[in-house]
Amino acid sequence: MAKEKTGKGEAAAAPEGQGNGPAPTLNILAQYIKDLSFENPGAPKSLGPREQAPEININVNVNANPLSESEFDVVLTMNAQAKSGETVVFNVELTYGGVFRVANFPQEHMLPLLFIECPRMLFPFARQIVADATRNGGFPPLLIDPIDFAQMFQQRMAEENTKAQVANNVN
Repeated sequence: MAKEKTGKGEAAAAPEGQGNGPAPTLNILAQYIKDLSFENPGAPKSLGPREQAPEININVNVNANPLSESEFDVVLTMNAQAKSGETVVFNVELTYGGVFRVANFPQEHMLPLLFIECPRMLFPFARQIVADATRNGGFPPLLIDPIDFAQMFQQRMAEENTKAQVANNVN
């Protein structure tokens, strides 16, 4: 393989990606529990054996807010409610956040980065907190399945586009 010579007699071998400016970086500066609530309204009766597993409904939401030009607060909200018929067995709510420093990403990559990659990094920690809360509440740990944040983001963008189109048609 031939190497090009520079005017100084040195081989020119630019590292891959160099020449496009500084490399993009994503750093987690802090992670925190903003709000955690566990309710066991039927205790101690709800802790006894049951004939049928309760129905568990889980909702997840992601929000992001700028703190500065390069720092963002990304918040993952998880709600899980277990019901046996109409009776609430337990309810757990978690708002878990992270402060991220984002540098040198193209503007068109910012929303996917904040709403897909950042929550993907926070999720394992939030999942563990929910599992610990349910276990500490007297139930088996609730291990939430992995979440496809890319699909959630695409669905959210489609909903916002539909709302925008409806608003434009009304005007």
